[in-house]
Amino acid sequence: MKAYWIALYKRIDSQENIKNYGAKVTKIIKSYGGRPLVRGGKFKTLEGETYPRTVIWEFPSHEQAMKCHNSKEYQDGWALAKETTERNLQIIEGFSTE
Repeated sequence: MKAYWIALYKRIDSQENIKNYGAKVTKIIKSYGGRPLVRGGKFKTLEGETYPRTVIWEFPSHEQAMKCHNSKEYQDGWALAKETTERNLQIIEGFSTE
């Protein structure tokens, strides 16, 4: 079953830090089978809180998504933005009606 890494960014104090983080971790996330589905872009909040940035990655499995997040390489990349960024991050197993 596929899994999804969903990040809702509540606060980004340094665009430079978040850009450096993205440049560093994209290759790492892809090496775990991650495929970007949403990375910012045009949006409209219809209900609830507004987040300035939403990112969704699809992974081949929950296990692969967790391995990626917990890897030293990813954590080193996240350290580039961690102090200037606040986000909610969830890894969620997919669902199928078939």
